[in-house]
Amino acid sequence: MTNEDKQTPSVNSRRKFLRNSVLATVAAAVGAKVVFASSMPEGYVPVVLQGDDPYKLFKKDKDLIVLNNKPWNLESQPHLLDDKVTPADKMFIRNNGLIPASIDEESWELVLDGEAVSSPKTYSLETLKRDFKHYTYQLTLECGGNGRSEFYPPASGNQWKTGAVSCASWTGVRLKDVLEDVGIRDNAVYIGYHSADTHLSGDPGKEPISRGVPITKALQEETLLAFEMNGEAIPIAHGYPLRLVAGGYPASASGKWLKRISVRDKVHDGTKMAAPSYRVPCKPVSPGDEVPDEEMCIIESMPVKSLITYPKSGAMIDLGDSLEIRGHAWAGELEVSELHVSIDFGATWQVCKLAPPVNRLAWQHFTTKVEFPQEGYYEVWARATDSNGESQPMVVPGWNPKGYLNNACHRIAVKVS
Repeated sequence: MTNEDKQTPSVNSRRKFLRNSVLATVAAAVGAKVVFASSMPEGYVPVVLQGDDPYKLFKKDKDLIVLNNKPWNLESQPHLLDDKVTPADKMFIRNNGLIPASIDEESWELVLDGEAVSSPKTYSLETLKRDFKHYTYQLTLECGGNGRSEFYPPASGNQWKTGAVSCASWTGVRLKDVLEDVGIRDNAVYIGYHSADTHLSGDPGKEPISRGVPITKALQEETLLAFEMNGEAIPIAHGYPLRLVAGGYPASASGKWLKRISVRDKVHDGTKMAAPSYRVPCKPVSPGDEVPDEEMCIIESMPVKSLITYPKSGAMIDLGDSLEIRGHAWAGELEVSELHVSIDFGATWQVCKLAPPVNRLAWQHFTTKVEFPQEGYYEVWARATDSNGESQPMVVPGWNPKGYLNNACHRIAVKVS
């Protein structure tokens, strides 16, 4: 008997043990026997065991929709966003790269540099928390591509419906205070962020995303270097331990896992700052048109928009009953001045009670009750108007190559019987 022959029984036993362990794990995970288990190729990892469960991984509500896992992108749904302050488990996740695998809060540092700073400076997270005054604001963050799925011809990218928006309570220090401490020159026109997430290729020399905002936005009262969300440490999927939060702008401007801010003497030229990323045609174009890069403009303030969060689309009520409608509205850098709903496809509109924002750049809450004249199918539409008099369009607005800024009226279905 050769040595190889002597080892065969133990090797076979180990393989059998591993196989049985896999089958037992699958059975436990799905609560069922694996039919055709004898046909499973050796070494094969069943689909149910591939990847992590995002709901457990990020402590998310099971009704969030997973759009993809590399990078993780999860969408919320209108009826999950009924809270006035969005809880962490209902908040959408938009990533461009891989979440940092290892984070040490005690050694975390933020570097301030760039052509327009007097002298580069490095702050520990502890220093930021200790030496600067803390501020808390409710800030609306919406993905620039929220509503992309409604564009035709289809635009490439995650097919967000309506749930890539949130308004959490963020606590941190003002970026303007830190910039003042560093000292910025008169030629400062933009800031750009750099973060600790990893490019999908694994190449440490590539950044998944590095965007920024004009210096005027960076110096606003509400632009924060945040270390808390809703009174607790920021969840890792949302940027723990330090995040730039610039409410009212596309959420891509609010860099997660913040490691460096560069104060630029020009428009930041980081990854995904160039066209077509987060840019729309400077002038209206026909659906499907190719638009030269030089004719694309950077998205800044988000447009006026609203979302019906109660009831859930598909509600059924009895004839004669009134239906309470609730939701939120926001308008980028502006306020929402009016909110109307319609039950007749926009032929007539009913004014809603609209609350003022808790602070600038927070979304506003609206409520009303509607009654229906007879049995049948209805749609409730919501339309917000901003402080400049601009209202949401009733249909999908200007087509653009990447499907940004869809602020068409939100609508839900109701059946009266």
